This record gives sequence, C-alpha cells and structure tokens, in this order.
Amino acid sequence: MGRYTFRLPDIGEGIAEAEIVAWHVKIGDRIEEDDRVADMMTDKATVEMESPVSGIVVEVAGEAGDIIAIGSPLVVIEVEGAGNDVDGVAAGASTSSARADVVEAVPAPTPAPAPAPAPAPASVSASVAASEPPPTPKPAQAERVEARAPTPATHAKVMASPAVRKRASDLGINLAEVRPAEDGRVRHGDLDAFLSYNAAGGFQPAGNKGKDEQVRVIGLRRRIAENMAASKRQIPHFAYVEEFDVTALEETRAQLNAGRGDRPKLTMLPFLIAAICKLLPKYPMLNAHYDDEAGVVTRYGSVHLGMAAQTPAGLMVPVIRDAQDRNLWQLATEIGRLANAARDGSAKSSELSGSTITVTSLGPMGGVATTPVINRPEVAIIGPNRIVERPMFVKGADGVERIEKRKIMNVSMSCDHRVVDGWDAASFAQDLKKLIEAPALILAG
Repeated sequence: MGRYTFRLPDIGEGIAEAEIVAWHVKIGDRIEEDDRVADMMTDKATVEMESPVSGIVVEVAGEAGDIIAIGSPLVVIEVEGAGNDVDGVAAGASTSSARADVVEAVPAPTPAPAPAPAPAPASVSASVAASEPPPTPKPAQAERVEARAPTPATHAKVMASPAVRKRASDLGINLAEVRPAEDGRVRHGDLDAFLSYNAAGGFQPAGNKGKDEQVRVIGLRRRIAENMAASKRQIPHFAYVEEFDVTALEETRAQLNAGRGDRPKLTMLPFLIAAICKLLPKYPMLNAHYDDEAGVVTRYGSVHLGMAAQTPAGLMVPVIRDAQDRNLWQLATEIGRLANAARDGSAKSSELSGSTITVTSLGPMGGVATTPVINRPEVAIIGPNRIVERPMFVKGADGVERIEKRKIMNVSMSCDHRVVDGWDAASFAQDLKKLIEAPALILAG
C-alpha cells in the first residue's frame, strides 16, 4: 500500500489560489478514479476536482471556505502499490501544516463545550457501584413534561370554565390579572372587558423564538461581499433618479406580445436595453471601465451589457455580448437564456465577465427607488423600479390639461463621480426618458 498526494492543479488564467467551496469526500471514504472530490472557486469560475486514482481518502486539505495555493496538497489517497509519495511522512506533514495554517487564518467559531461534572473520588465511586443498582433512566414522559412551559400557579386559584381558560391561554392572558364581574368566576365577558381596557391586543406573542447561528461566508457569497465592499470603498458613488411615464411603452409591449407567435414574451427589459444601446454612443463616458491604479479610463465602442440576476447561489451578472447588434426579440431570447444558465449553474466563465455597463432590476419588487452598487470596474449601473399607476395631469391635443391614470416607473442610476459628472448623468437620464416615453423612437432605425 502507498499514498498518492493529489495536489491542486494549475487551473489556468494566472490563478494562484482557489477556495474550497464544497467537499464531496471525507476521510475514510473509498473513491474511484474520476470521482468528484471537491469544488474549487477561483476569481473566474467554480471548477470540479476529480480524483486521478482509486483508493481510500486519508487526508483532506482544510474545510469549505479555506483557500489553498496552486500546487498544494488537496487530498491524500491510500492506493494499491507505491503511489507517488516517496517520503509519505513529509507529504502528509505538509498537508496537515497547510490545513492548520488556513484554519488559523480563518477560524471557524465553535460553541464552547458544556463544563463536565467534577468526577467523584475513586473510592466513593467504587463503593456506590458495588452497593447500588444502576440508576433507572427517566421515562420519556417525564422528559416531555419538563420541556413544557410551566403553567402559572395563579391560574389554578382562579375560578373559570375550561373554555375560558383555553381562550385566556391562547391570548396569553394570566387569569389572575382579570377582575371578575360577579361571584369570583371569570367569564368570557370579563376577558372581553380586560382586552378592551388593555389596548385590545398584544397578548399573543409576536412570533416564535429562533436559534442563534453562525454561518461562514464562503464561495460565491464571499466573492459578492468582497466585490461590493471594494466597489463602495473605492468608488465615490452618486445616485440619480428620474420618473418615466411608461403608459405608451406598456401599450406597445402588449401589442407586440399579442402577435409574438413562438417568440419569447417581451418584458420591459429589452426595451430599456435597446434604448440604452441607442444612447451610449452619445455618452461614451458611461460605457467604460476605470483602472484607478493605472489612472486610465477605457471607453468601449461595443455594449457588453451586464444583467444582474438573483440565483440560488447569490447575485450573478451574466453578460449580453454586443447588445447593440440585437433587436428586441433577440434581446429577450438572450435575457432568458442567460438568466436560466445563471440560475442552474451552467453559465460559462466567459458569460459571467467582461460587462461594460450593468442593468439591475428587481421586477415587481423594485421599490420606489434604489441606489444600486456599481459593478466595478464599470462606472455606471442603471436600475428600473416597479411600475405603479397614478393620476397625472396630461395635456391633450387641444392644449387643455386633464387628469388621467398613467403608468409610472422610476429609473435609478449610480455613477462613478471620478469619471461621470452629474450633468452627464442627468442628460443621459433625460434622453433615456424621451425614448422610453415615445417607444416608436426605440424601434426606429
């Protein structure tokens, strides 16, 4: 028998380290060649590690959330034959050392153990063991009774029917606090009077008490936290919010959807993206990256539009490549494809990087206004909010203003004030408003 040390391979793209997202084996497991060992996350993507040999797992290099360097031992496997571990003790020691270093750097909080009872003197223990039979365990019934919340003793001293007692218990009322109207017996009318004079409520607990817990921030969630913190720390954000009347656009959208055939249903997003693409050649400072270390702003001719999408794993930003070259139906198709790929984890690394400007939308939950965080190193992010109906003054063809029910949507922008001036952001928003409120201009060539 020998040992095979499987080291974290060079994943490529200049990656120097990777984070352990999940283990699929544990010490003592029997694995076969090509079995999945662990999932490792780099700055680019999550990669599945597969075992190159068959054998028994004897060592693993840390826990989920730990970061290890390329070339470091990932797992040690006991195999038939000599393996690849010439001096097995040294390799094993290096694996243990690497794991210890990582654990010390990111300690996982553990609950303090309950203090053990002081041991009895040996002579006493021996005499007790010899002279007394083993203690009889408590029946399960007794344990359940102890676990129940005790009923206040004062309830037993109050005269009341079972129905009144149950109602008082459901409301969380101590019957000893209720003053009976006659003969010392509490009735339903007395409970009603008590409720009336005590704010008519507040006796039922607001909710159930949960357990405190600590959850390690690892994997994609840690990447999101780091990126958001870096964005807010290094980019001086400023926000701009404008109100759009989307009544005409919603009518146009309904007309196009009515005859769409087997094409995807159009949402608000393809119209917004098409309008953004139409305007960005006039506002190139918004479709840009800022390298603050080099002091260089790169303005892009193509619009690679990031689309923030919520997934079970967390927030991801799939990218619509060359969005300016697509029509409404093509945009809708690509939006659906990328959103599904992000949610089921099938999105490629190239589909999750390289955006030049981002749109973020919470749909019907979009709120009145938002202040989205810029997707660094981009310099602008645009967030449509939910559509609401409001009475508005509308001027008719005769020049007379009338009150009409209109569909209104606020659009929020966050910009990097080092690159984008407030005047530029406001001008862009006003031009975007004109396109959205007259959707024929979006469709025109």
